[in-house]
Amino acid sequence: MFEIREDRSRRGRLDRERATYLDLVASGVSSREACRVVGVNYRTGKRWRHGRPRSRWNRAAPPITEMAARPRGRFLNEDERIVIADRRRAGVSMRQIAAELGRECSTISRELRRNAHERTGDYRPHAAHRRAQSRRPRPKTGKLAANPVLRQAVQDGLDLRWSPQQIVARLRRDFPDRPELHVVHETIYQALYVQGRGELRRELTAALRTGRTLRRPRRQAQQRVPRMATPMIMISERPAEADDRAVPGHWEGDLIIGKDKKSAIGTLVERATRYVMLVHLPAGRTADVVRDALIDTVQALPAHLWRSLTWDQGAEMSSHAGFTIATDIPVYFCDPHSPWQRGSNENTNGLLRQYFPKGTDLSVHSRDHLDAVAAQLNGRPRETLGWDTPAERMTTLLTETS
Repeated sequence: MFEIREDRSRRGRLDRERATYLDLVASGVSSREACRVVGVNYRTGKRWRHGRPRSRWNRAAPPITEMAARPRGRFLNEDERIVIADRRRAGVSMRQIAAELGRECSTISRELRRNAHERTGDYRPHAAHRRAQSRRPRPKTGKLAANPVLRQAVQDGLDLRWSPQQIVARLRRDFPDRPELHVVHETIYQALYVQGRGELRRELTAALRTGRTLRRPRRQAQQRVPRMATPMIMISERPAEADDRAVPGHWEGDLIIGKDKKSAIGTLVERATRYVMLVHLPAGRTADVVRDALIDTVQALPAHLWRSLTWDQGAEMSSHAGFTIATDIPVYFCDPHSPWQRGSNENTNGLLRQYFPKGTDLSVHSRDHLDAVAAQLNGRPRETLGWDTPAERMTTLLTETS
């Protein structure tokens, strides 16, 4: 007995019903009874048998054939390609051929475009079938393995600690007329993570930010430190111009902590340009030490590029009032357990862990080394900046004001 399915809302899902309907009618069952058995309206069965003329609201539909009704696979078979060739020679449109075969019109269009003769443009069904079959075997040679120039460009980007997304975006920007150098970032990840591909050096996985050789789910976000006891100006009172990043000069700050919480490095990120500055803290991370180090750091840029500083509620900023008096830069504090309110800085801290891994002593890094790391981060292209680098954006600001 034919089982009527409940969900038949998607297009192209009535092949089984059409085949059963034709079999029933061919065996002598009336069209109305066959429609009742397969669960379709009588008018639907009539349209299947006789087709539908073109009207103001609907396009013409030819009668269904045995080929359209019988079960078919995902790919076009050789018989279907013969029908396509015959109907095209007869001048039938691709949309009508698709209706006769029970396929999407895009399937017929793609078949004619991919498998026609390269020089003459003629569609020969048997040659087209052989051509399609030759492209199906897996696995295929990867794009990185087949193109040494592309592979070297990707390796150079990974050596500079660029992310795969930054690499592919920069390739598209720098070589717009060379599609052979265009890939998606998943291609690079596959070349690094999938065993047996051999398209990139295995040790390049260490250049990824996570440093992992296998893909794993992301960790949960760290809990924020408790609220400070001293008075704070909350982020809700920060000027509205800082929210949309249209005006430069609003910064976000935080610390990354070293082994046993005994060492730290300060991080500052400008919200509009994503420009990074690192604060050297060789003497610890007490409130007075952090205050003095921040005062020295902000002097590296003109005063008009320091409009505000947003920090979390860490105790290292207990002396924020003294910092504001010395620099005339107001400090705003995020709400408890709300790291997204300093999203740019949180993202930067994740990038810095590639250079300063967790569980290591951060006091061994010199001022010159911190400056070199900041320069490399500021030299990375960013999607949010239209693939400009933070250094390029900051240079533009300094040039405009000079």
